[in-house]
Amino acid sequence: MIRSPLLYGLLAGAALCAVATGSASAQTFAIVNARIEPVSSAAIPSGTILVQNGKIAAVGAGVAVPAGVTTIDAKGGVVTPGLVAPSSNISASEIGGVRETRDDGTGNALSAGFDIAYSVNPASPMIGLARDGGVTSSAVTPVLSGAGGGSHEHADDGVVEEMTAGKDGGGDPPLFGGQAAFVRLKAGEADIVSKSKTAVTLSLGEAGARAAGGSRGAAIVLVKSALQDARAFARNRAAFEQGATRDYSLSRLDLEALVPVVQGKTPLLIRAHRASDIRLALKLAAEEKIRIMLEGAEEGWLVAGEIARAGVPVIVDTQADLPDSFETLGSRLDNAARLNAAGVTVAINGARDFNNLRQERLNAGLAVANGLPYPAALAAITLTPAKIWGMADQIGSLDVGKTADLVLWTGDPLETTTWADKVFVGGVEQPADSRQSQLRDRYAAGDNGMPPAYR
Repeated sequence: MIRSPLLYGLLAGAALCAVATGSASAQTFAIVNARIEPVSSAAIPSGTILVQNGKIAAVGAGVAVPAGVTTIDAKGGVVTPGLVAPSSNISASEIGGVRETRDDGTGNALSAGFDIAYSVNPASPMIGLARDGGVTSSAVTPVLSGAGGGSHEHADDGVVEEMTAGKDGGGDPPLFGGQAAFVRLKAGEADIVSKSKTAVTLSLGEAGARAAGGSRGAAIVLVKSALQDARAFARNRAAFEQGATRDYSLSRLDLEALVPVVQGKTPLLIRAHRASDIRLALKLAAEEKIRIMLEGAEEGWLVAGEIARAGVPVIVDTQADLPDSFETLGSRLDNAARLNAAGVTVAINGARDFNNLRQERLNAGLAVANGLPYPAALAAITLTPAKIWGMADQIGSLDVGKTADLVLWTGDPLETTTWADKVFVGGVEQPADSRQSQLRDRYAAGDNGMPPAYR
């Protein structure tokens, strides 16, 4: 089977011309003898994928490789799209317990106006570690400073609170976490941000209650008031600049960030955990006529039908099965399977923190072990998060014309004994190293049994 034969013929001819003129690069290659998981369609038990100029030129069982094109023999290995982390703090945070390395939350001066894209560090040593686990892109989402919130963030509450408590002029912690960004984890790039201001984060439940002074009800009232102010601000910008409007609850920068939300252009990423808080989020979206996504949703299975009817996508951590707080008493390992069975769009996260993104594929495997169909699990770590963040026209599946973000695995990518053999971002093979491996090599004993001299 050859997909898009006309396009393949044109691109194959271009590849031959490139070879003939000596201008072929590492971006023109073919992976052969591979089990290919396009995600958008059925698996190809043994096939070839041709990449040219950073794009997928052809994929199928009957693809002929043009003469002179570099060939990689997969030897039965599996090729998938690069994994997409649906919510993390990679490149915006380094060490959880060291305040100076954490740029994933704002102080009291900003809330919705905080743009995490300005916190992204393309030289973060954590990026190589994520790529080694097959992760080639990620949504970078802010946390609610002073209140915690989010998948697996209960354990980080103390760290997040320490970021602002008594250090940023006092006052209440912000209601909104800030604006998310989307990054591509390509080595050597000075700017890895593909899209900024992709969502505004908001925590409900216990975290939202703390930000609102202690009550879930107060949090909802304050959120609705902030959205109302954003609408009024959008209608009366000139009057606002002249000081001719009523006082608003948020600053101009925060209101500016919320205008696309109330206009339906940008979603709210709402972190909610217990069933009643999820219902509140769905009700908020319906009443305010805004788009939302859910993160956490440990008790989502209890209201799966309601989430599906609302058409709201959910980001879950499939390892979250312990009642470690009063808002996660209903956590269970088959949460993703039950949500999927009800028709909910499900994306699977690894641990949210920077150095555990490699858990994403293992969490997908755990979901399969607890009832989620394999194709849905693979989509939940590739195409589904790409769709959620508006990137599916570029990445997330192995379709002709898409950017060649792909991974060659030694076996089934959802198995613990499998590892990424080769990782490509934009058709360029990425270095198979990380800060850990660099340190290992630097201090490894030499021929004389001693580590190298310090330099």
